[in-house]
Formats: sequence, structure tokens, C-alpha cells
Amino acid sequence: MVHAFVLVKTGPGASPAVVDRLALEENIVEAHVVAGEYDVILELDAEDISDIISFVSAEVRTLDGVLDTNTYVAIG
Repeated sequence: MVHAFVLVKTGPGASPAVVDRLALEENIVEAHVVAGEYDVILELDAEDISDIISFVSAEVRTLDGVLDTNTYVAIG
């Protein structure tokens, strides 16, 4: 099992809709709108790192309002 955090930048006003949409995904553990350089933090689990990469590219980065992402894989 791989655990990761994805930081998401969104356009103005898009953060709540992004969180609402992604919170429905099975591998999302938590999703929060936050204040700071990024607008949303996602915590997710997957079978392997390729599943995380696929999820971020196919499900997160393609959402309306998502401008940028950074993915951090937990190593401990």
C-alpha cells in the first residue's frame, strides 16, 4: 500500500467543488480546502505508486478549476 498527499492549486472559488468531487473517490482518505500557497490537500491510499500517478493525472489534474498539483509520497 502506498500513502500520498497531493497539494492542489485551484482557480478562484473552485476549491469547494474540487473537494466535493474528489471526496467521492474510493482511494481518497481525506480532502480539505486549506489556506496557503495551495488551496486543497488530498490524502490518498493506493496499491502502488503507478496507481497514484494515474489517479492524479486522470482524475485530479483534469478537473475544472485545477491549475496545478504537487504529489508527495509518504516513505515511512
